[in-house]
Parts: sequence; structure tokens; C-alpha cells
Amino acid sequence: MKSKICKKWGVVMGSIAHIRASDSKIQSVEEHLLGVKHLAESIGAKIGVGHIAGLAGLLHDMGKYTEEFKNYILEAVKNPDAPPKRGSVDHSTAGGKLLYERLHTGKPSPYPWILAELVGNAVISHHAYLQDFLGPDLESDYLKRVRDKQLREFETVKREFFQKVMNETEFHNYVSQAIEELEAYINKPSPLSYAGRLMFLAKFVFSALIDADRTNTRQFEENKTDEEQLDRTTLFRSYYDKLMDKLAEFQQVPDAHSPINVLRKQMSDQCDLFAEKPSDIYTLSIPTGGGKTLASLRYGLKHAIRTNKKHIIYVVPYTTIIEQNAEEVRNILQDDAHILEHHSNVIDDADDDDEMEDGTMSVRQKWKLAKDNWDAPIIFTTMVQFLNVFYAKGTRNIRRLHNLCESVIIFDEVQKVPIHCISLFNQALNFLKFYGRSSLVLCTATQPALDFVKHKIVKESDAEIVQNLDEIVQAFKRVEIIDRASEEVFDTDKLAGFVKEKLAEVNSILVILNTKTVVKRLFQQLNSVEVPVYHLSTSMCAAHRHDILTKVRTLLDNKEKVICISTQLIEAGVDASFECVIRSLAGLDSIAQAAGRCNRHGKDGIRQVYVIDHQEENLKELEEIRKGKEIAKRIFRDLRLDNSHHGGDILSTRAMNKYFQEFYSAFETSLDYFIKKLELNMLDLLMAERKSSPYIQGYTRNKRESLPLFLVNSYYTAAEYFQVIENHTTDVIVPYGAKGKDIIARLNGKGAIEELSHLLKDAQRYTVNLFPHERNQLMGNGGIVSLLDGKIQVLMESAYHEEFGVDLDNNSGFGLAML
Repeated sequence: MKSKICKKWGVVMGSIAHIRASDSKIQSVEEHLLGVKHLAESIGAKIGVGHIAGLAGLLHDMGKYTEEFKNYILEAVKNPDAPPKRGSVDHSTAGGKLLYERLHTGKPSPYPWILAELVGNAVISHHAYLQDFLGPDLESDYLKRVRDKQLREFETVKREFFQKVMNETEFHNYVSQAIEELEAYINKPSPLSYAGRLMFLAKFVFSALIDADRTNTRQFEENKTDEEQLDRTTLFRSYYDKLMDKLAEFQQVPDAHSPINVLRKQMSDQCDLFAEKPSDIYTLSIPTGGGKTLASLRYGLKHAIRTNKKHIIYVVPYTTIIEQNAEEVRNILQDDAHILEHHSNVIDDADDDDEMEDGTMSVRQKWKLAKDNWDAPIIFTTMVQFLNVFYAKGTRNIRRLHNLCESVIIFDEVQKVPIHCISLFNQALNFLKFYGRSSLVLCTATQPALDFVKHKIVKESDAEIVQNLDEIVQAFKRVEIIDRASEEVFDTDKLAGFVKEKLAEVNSILVILNTKTVVKRLFQQLNSVEVPVYHLSTSMCAAHRHDILTKVRTLLDNKEKVICISTQLIEAGVDASFECVIRSLAGLDSIAQAAGRCNRHGKDGIRQVYVIDHQEENLKELEEIRKGKEIAKRIFRDLRLDNSHHGGDILSTRAMNKYFQEFYSAFETSLDYFIKKLELNMLDLLMAERKSSPYIQGYTRNKRESLPLFLVNSYYTAAEYFQVIENHTTDVIVPYGAKGKDIIARLNGKGAIEELSHLLKDAQRYTVNLFPHERNQLMGNGGIVSLLDGKIQVLMESAYHEEFGVDLDNNSGFGLAML
């Protein structure tokens, strides 16, 4: 029964896990532990480890059975303006210590010891991130906590736990069931190494614990019981019916029987048939403009219905595609409530350790409890966010991992996986296939050779959904690639002249360049021409880019003159069709994607895509673009010497295979995420077996004993070094339009958890990523302010320009601070 603090703050009987802010009701430790256990069990059941995950939930807060913690939380509630000093009470070590004491003594026994290590690490880490079993300092942070640390009231904690939560016999039986699950999981055949299987299990259990803990706490704080579960299958059936109705409408339009539209229907029908196959890793190589979004949605919905999947998740390389694809899907399904766009984290919790805030309801804690766990039926997110779930620091990212299981995950433009993350990406997909019960679709017109590399994805030999692919690619030919890069170099002046020359021949021109600097420079050079000129780059927030693209599409639809100058963000998935495209030389995949923005529907016969070499682009920090440019130039040269080389076409399947194999070979030493400072690969930290651990010999030499653990990997260290974008960026909310300004104003207030959950969702489309030097410049000139103790960064109005977004000089002329 929940008790309530008396008005005079008298003696409180019983334990305290949390005190509700609205009415001072108390949630007891036993209520919280059993509630989290129940939620964690249901999450763990997704991959057959319900008792393993439940064990973490059962033990995570048992350390709150102390007078020390009770006194702390009461004092914090009584004196919110002068709370007790943080760091004086440790309540997360006790559960890990109990497991170590009960399962990890005597002669080494693999399954009990591994269970204690894996679950114990999740328990001691649930306010920060999984600890190293063995780290670069040749120490075990895990052992320091569960073996070496002394807890003053540990005997009292154990007595209370076994009296009020679960007696010793029940606990023993529960642990035995968890050991059986662990044995079955480890022995399931898969391409993952022994250490790799356990690493993913450790992260899955940690994900289950974090989400269950925060969900139970949020429900208590909001005074809600278990939330009603959505019938996903019924929902997906209704979505499928709406999609089929829309596809039927497409067959009634005047050009429904044009060759390209007939092919689009055939490929969509093939996706429908393929959905009846078992869950696996498949490729969907629909050519650009072939209706990939709706065809893949058709596969996803039908497969989800047949296999009882809980989510359909689109993973895209750029936020630009999220906006367009989500809008297209939302318009068809007519359901905004169940479609989530996740662009960025908004709030940074990577370095948080909030143990001393647990139990109290600070603004920071409200943010942590806000529902941000990817539990929506349909989700659109980015490759950065997908990889962060598995490998980045902080609890907010990994909280979402379990919802990638039992899902259909569609990777749009999968060739854009960053080169240093290739092996990590492949291993994550193998886990989701073999253990996560998910079906994974690799979508692109330019399939990368992900099964060519050492740590490859494991898919069937007949994994391609589209049949007769070569014939379809040829039938979709709508452009001619003209190589100007081999003949001459361009500067901004010359390129501006070339654009003006082509504008006399066509109505619409798209120019795609490799860096934001030259895009902005060309935009300013052409701004004086007497036609609309638009600029697109990642310096603009998603909502801003959406508005620009809407204006551009209107002009395109009306056959009016327009010039659009963009970075490569426009290449992947943006449904816009220009009469002429000019692309700065880059990899063949980029050239192919650029070509997909030209004559997209094939209504103008054959149009031209010009590939030029822009001498003002500084690619020093863009090694992948620079190397892709070199390889593409060699393939262009081969074709000039013999036009039958590589299938006789720069964009042929043979040319693309040649390109990716050379590209991955050039970066062979980078594929496993090399960490220069440690002189190790990320895989060495995460998945090395005991005998090949980079630190095991040093530990034995220093300690003169063998490390008494089965798990020896460095989860915390790996997460500290992980960045999808190697120069770590910061998410900044920008004051674009009335909506952006309103979000910032509301973020500065004190809303309820439910309101903050909505704000997290709304703020996605009003964020921009800043590199460290950009953030430092804006911090120096007053262009950025911080909210929530520095966890949220907000751009001033004067630092955001209506044409090209972020203004690093903080001189956009829109006035000063709004706050």
C-alpha cells in the first residue's frame, strides 16, 4: 500500500523508492522492484530471456532498503531548494553484489558466473552506462563495485529484500530459470562470436531494465496503472487496407499503364508476395523513382501482420528523408498519433550519473522519464540514431534497443552507412536477425557489398526481392551521365556561368556540391539571377528544409524556372524531379542518387546529369568523399578507354559492385572502427574472446592472478569513444518560425512529464547538429544559450538566418534573445 508523508514530516514507516511530487504519495521499494520486474520480464520475453531481464528489474533498486537512502530522499523532498549533497548514497551496487555473492563464488561455473556478471553489470550501471569488465587501466570497474566495495547496510538490505520482495527459495528457483534461458541463448546457432552474443545480450538486458525502470517510475509519478496495450496487428491491417486503396487509386490515373508505372506496380506486387517469406535479411534494389517507400511499406505491413511484429521502423541516412517519407506515409495512413519521427536526442545524457536524483522529481528527472523509447507502431529515424542505440553512451539511446526486436526494419539508402561503422552495423543486423526476431530490408538502388567485408551480414543467396533486376534498371533509364570532370575543373565563377548557360535550355536545375561552404558561395553568386534560387544544407533545421522543398516542388510542378543548390542531403529519398542536374564528382553511389533527382518520372525522354570537378571544395576532413571521388574517376577513365567496360554504363550493377569492393578495400583497416588513441578496433573492446582480449595479459601481469571473470570486454570504454559522425556534434534547437520559438519557450518552463514527452517529439524537427568548432564559435559570441543545467542547447534568433540557417557570426539581424 502506498503511504503518504504527513504534513509535519513525521516518521515514515516502511521503505521509500519514490515520492510523488503532486500529492507526496510514497511508492515502496517492494512495489517498485516487483513492478519493474514485471515490465522487464515482458520485454525480455521478446528474445526468450524474460527471467534474465526480470532478474535485473528485481534487484536494481534493492539498495534503497537503507535508512541512509530513506533519510536522503526525505531530506530532498523537505528541502528542494537545498537538497543533500549528491554522491553520498549508493543504492545501485547492492543488487549486483548480491548476485556476485550468491552465484560467483567457489569453482568457476560458466552459466551462473556469466549470469551474475551480465545482470549484475546492468544493475550497478542503471544510472549511467554499462561498466568495463576490464578496461584500458587494466582494472575491472565491475569487480570494484560488486566484490570490493563495502556497503554499510548490506545485511539489512538483503534481509528486507528476502522478507518483502521474494523469499530465498523463490529467488533460487527464479535464478535457475534465468540460467536455463542463458544456456539456450548462448547455444543458439548464429554467426556472432561467443563474446559478441553476450555483448548484445548484456545490452538488451540493460535496455529492458532502463525502459522498465523509467516506465514504472513515470506511471507512478503520473498516477497511472499499467497502460492499455495497443493491438498492433489490427492497426497494421487497417494500415494495409488504406495503402491498398491508395495503390488502387494510382491505377486509375491517365498514365497508369506507362512503362515505368507498370514496372512500379510489378515491383510493389513482388514486395507483397515476398512478405510471406520468413523473417530474414533481404535486399530491395528498386531503382531511384521506382516507388520504394510505398513498396517497402507494403512489405512491412503485410509481413508484420503475418509474423506478429510490433514495429515498422524506417532507418534513413538524413533527416531530410524522414520528413518526406513520414509525410507520405502519414497522408496515406491518416494517423499522426502512431507515427514517430525521431531526428535527434534533443537532450544529452551521455555523461550523466543521476543516482542521487533517483526518487526525487527534478526537471532533469522529468526529462529522463518522458516516454522516448521508440514504442510507436511506425518509426522514422536516422542511421546515426540506430547505431547510437547499440553503441553510444547514456541511457536514453540504449533504452530503445529492445524495441528494435520483433520489428520490420527498413534501411533506406543503406549504402550511406559510415565506413568506420560497417562491421558494427553488420553485427547489429546479425543480432536482430538471429536473436531479435526481426526482419531487415536493405533498400537502395545502389546496393553496397556488405557481404564482401570480413565481418559481413549473413543473408540468403536469393535475398533480392526484385526479380529481373538488370532489365528493370535498364527500363528505368531516364538520364545520360555526362563526364565533365575528366576534361576540366570548375571554380564557383565558372560553375555559376555554366548554370546560367543551362538555364537558357531548361526550366529547373539542381546543383549538388560536396561541402556547405561552396554551396553557400554558389548560392550567393547566383542570388542576383532573375529566377528563384534556393539553398539547402544541414545548417538548416528539418522544418526549414521542408518549407524550402515545398516551395521548390511547387515551382517544379508548375514548370516554372527554379535553381536549387544543395549538399548531398537532397540525394537520398527526396521526391523532386529537375530537368537538369549538376553533380560535383563523388562516389558512384552519390552520382546515382543525384541522377535520381533528374527526370524522375521519365516524362522527358532522356535528360542530362553533368558530373563536374569543383576545385574549391576542401575535402581534407571528408576522407570517404575524397576516396569515392578517386575511385569514380578511375571507372570513368576505364569507360572512356573502352565503353564496354563495367557493363558499359557508369551506373551499371557491375560498375557499382566494382566501386564498392574497391571502396571497402581502400578502407579495410577502418571497417572495424579503429580507435587511434587506444590503437585498437572497437570490435576488440566489445567482442574479443578472453584469450584475445587486449588487456587480459596486462591484468595478469599486474595482479599476478587470472581475472576471475568470464566476461572481459570494455563496454564503457567502447561507448566513450563511439561516434557515428567522428567529429562529435551537438544537437541545438533553433528558433525557426513560430513553432520553433514556441517550443523553446515551453522548454524553459516546468511542464508535466506527459507534456515533456510531446515536446521531445515536436523538437525533433527544429534541431541542427553543430560540430565542436561551430558550437564553440557560437558560445563565444553569445549565439547559444543553455537550458536544463546545460543539457539542452538553444540557438538565439540572431544566430539563425532565414535563407541558409545557422549563422556562426550570430549576425542574422533578427534581434536578440527570446529568453
